[in-house]
Amino acid sequence: MTEHGTLGVAVIGTGRMGADHVRRLHEITNGAAVAAVADPDAERAKRLADGIDGCTAHTDPDAAMAAPGVDAVLIASPGPVHEAQLLRAFELGLPVLCEKPLTPDAGSALRVLEAEQRLGRRLVQVGFMRRYDAEFLRLKALLDARELGHPMMLHCRHRNVSPSPGFTEQMMISDSVVHEIDTTRWLLGQEITAVRVLRPAAPDGSGPGGVGEPQLVLFETDGGAVVDVEIFVNCGFGYQVRCEAVCSAGSARVGDGHAMVTNAAGRWGGEIAQDFVVRFEDAYDREVQRWVDACRRGVVEGPSVWDGYAAAAACEAGVRAQATGERVPVELVERPALYR
Repeated sequence: MTEHGTLGVAVIGTGRMGADHVRRLHEITNGAAVAAVADPDAERAKRLADGIDGCTAHTDPDAAMAAPGVDAVLIASPGPVHEAQLLRAFELGLPVLCEKPLTPDAGSALRVLEAEQRLGRRLVQVGFMRRYDAEFLRLKALLDARELGHPMMLHCRHRNVSPSPGFTEQMMISDSVVHEIDTTRWLLGQEITAVRVLRPAAPDGSGPGGVGEPQLVLFETDGGAVVDVEIFVNCGFGYQVRCEAVCSAGSARVGDGHAMVTNAAGRWGGEIAQDFVVRFEDAYDREVQRWVDACRRGVVEGPSVWDGYAAAAACEAGVRAQATGERVPVELVERPALYR
């Protein structure tokens, strides 16, 4: 730890999410300091580091992790490089907050899981931030208390204004629905056992983004629940994430976004968030603060490598289901004792 027990953090990847985490750690999070940043774009990394006393800029993630004052790592780089960066953090014994995905596929996620098992202790928290959103936390507490009886179904919506350049149809599952995959597993305490993808017929054969959307993704779970997810990444009007739990004695819904309603000029209405950074700002703040607090106590909490692996396996099944139109089973290894 640095002076006064402050956690020195190396942030790997300084794109939109990484830069937002640098700001969060520097300006909002208690007990943390950004000790190093790394990005292939040297100028971008330098601009961020120059605004923070004692922060060094690097193009090599390994150099950032080994920089003076680094006690922990926040990985916000692209998914395909996560495996190598996580394994390096393991070698250095550094706790990690890794933005989703843990890795892009189940095979590499399993290798990370096996490597962490060899350490005999958890070092990684995976960045499934909905577990830290106030509304989703209230829904989780309600379901756990069985106040509405036994949960049987989840109805979910996930809509974006438009995706980033290069977004593919497969990424609707691996980049977007992955959040509903983790939300399902967390809210219900059940594993997803099968995935199917349905899509309506569009007049021109594709959705507004040219990726065959919207789509309806269906999950089955080992607890007998059924989950449907509407994914629409080119809806055009705003960013919406909603979830309704249907239970044996009632239902509960989050994500309506009715924090404020205005009345003016003969109309009433409210604002729709335009992206995930705005909608889940408080959740990101809470997630990072909880991670820092745990690291300073010498423990790792939150979504685990097992959660990242299970999500990757369900995503792989979802992508196959998307391509074939068939029901695809989700195959998982036996859950290791470290993650029980």
